Amino acid sequence: MSQGELKKNILEQVKDFGRLAVAPVAFKPGETYIPVSGKMLDEEDFSRLVEACLDGWLTSGRFTIDFEKQLAAYLGVRYAALVNSGSSANLLAVSALTSHQLGERALKPGDEVITLAAGFPTTVNPIVQNNLVPVFVDVDLETQNVCLRSLEQALSPKTRAIILPHTLGNPFNLAAVKEITQQRKLWLIEDNCDALGALYAGQKTGSFGDIATFSFYPAHHITTGEGGAVATNDAVLNKLILSFRDWGRDCWCDTGKDNTCGKRFKWQQGGLPLGYDHKYIYAHIGYNLKATDLQAAIGLSQLQKLPGFVERRRRNWQALRAGLASLEGRIVFTRPDPQSVPSWFGFVMVMNDPKLSRAGLVEHLESKKIGTRMIFGGNLIHQPAYQHVQYRTVDTLKNSSRIMTDACWIGVYPGITDAMIDYTVATIKSFVGNPS
Repeated sequence: MSQGELKKNILEQVKDFGRLAVAPVAFKPGETYIPVSGKMLDEEDFSRLVEACLDGWLTSGRFTIDFEKQLAAYLGVRYAALVNSGSSANLLAVSALTSHQLGERALKPGDEVITLAAGFPTTVNPIVQNNLVPVFVDVDLETQNVCLRSLEQALSPKTRAIILPHTLGNPFNLAAVKEITQQRKLWLIEDNCDALGALYAGQKTGSFGDIATFSFYPAHHITTGEGGAVATNDAVLNKLILSFRDWGRDCWCDTGKDNTCGKRFKWQQGGLPLGYDHKYIYAHIGYNLKATDLQAAIGLSQLQKLPGFVERRRRNWQALRAGLASLEGRIVFTRPDPQSVPSWFGFVMVMNDPKLSRAGLVEHLESKKIGTRMIFGGNLIHQPAYQHVQYRTVDTLKNSSRIMTDACWIGVYPGITDAMIDYTVATIKSFVGNPS
């Protein structure tokens, strides 16, 4: 048997295994746990993973190149760089903007970067890690996205950039935020980790900012296991992103390739001698945040299913919203921006009745085998990690604090069935009708 025939047989058997591994299990209300999120794998994902493994290349290679091209095409941007996590994506996005190669537009120590108080830690941490000052702004209670009034109050002569998430798949008001960044010549980073597939004014989120970030952790819209990406339309920014991702090197050759520039031994930079190998010239204090071809291979398979995943998330969110409509007022439900089509990551509920407590609802749902989550770290200024961090706020952050005490969310990922939603709706209604 030839190597090619053997490989074909292996992959066919892997697909058989994959079909068995992901076979659905019958849902039993009150016994089967309903998670808030989860990976959605099929036999093609298993097959792609093993195919990449059989290549024996392992680090970034042909699958990575294909994935980056296909992700960029899906988003409608010029460049996408695969990285090892969404958190690394945020680190690279901010770090790239500190490059000396950006001249006067480079972020410098002490510059201010506006972000949400009710956000995820690794949206904020790169600001601190790059010796910049986070300026925390409040959210709108009904969208869990940036409060534009708070954002405008936060602007100062030191403001140089804005990094905002599309919270739980619900796009923020990109028209208003883009107007601010364009008028003041501020950098805009879209944290699109929770919103892959969302639209604003008919355009994919993650294509509006100077840079956008994505996460492919198993909880997210597609998964590569651990993984993420950084996207941009700017060739200069893309080169900087790749430099910081790949050890800080100045060379832009793909892994396993040499002399893409055609003058590998003709460069003169820094205090190095003329002709020093360009592969070993370092322009930045960088990292190694690359992903592997195994991750990229799964990502390629997952991308093919992304439209269906997004549609199912929207359907599940709408089913929960319709089923719980009678509770509006007592519970605040998320309101999308009129110009947006969200790609929902979760279904948020903010308790709005003195008789209802978030703690009580969470305990009730978990006791009934329904998973819940807080909205990230709540109001981050109350988290232990930020007690000794230099930051600025412009108001009381009252809505961020409300979210910290009164909000939770439940899942809408594609693995949640209609029967699970019906059970969840009934369980929430029973709690609200008889809170304990």
